Amino acid sequence: MSDHERTVMAFDDQGREVMIDIHTSVKELSELAHTGAVEGEPTLHTREGHPVTYLGGGEFSVALPGEDATIFRTDDPEFV
Repeated sequence: MSDHERTVMAFDDQGREVMIDIHTSVKELSELAHTGAVEGEPTLHTREGHPVTYLGGGEFSVALPGEDATIFRTDDPEFV
């Protein structure tokens, strides 16, 4: 199994920035199965370890300590 990581920069309405790390595990299945690599569900969290949920359309919900979940947006083409 190997891990793939990607980082996305996102901003909230107040201009605060978060770096969101996206980890995806990839398993190589047996040659007998003839299916190749299978990707698992990605896990998302900020660099500080706060949980992140992808909402779609370039929006992420970030659970920051002492606050309600905050919406952060990215203009990364993979998520818009």
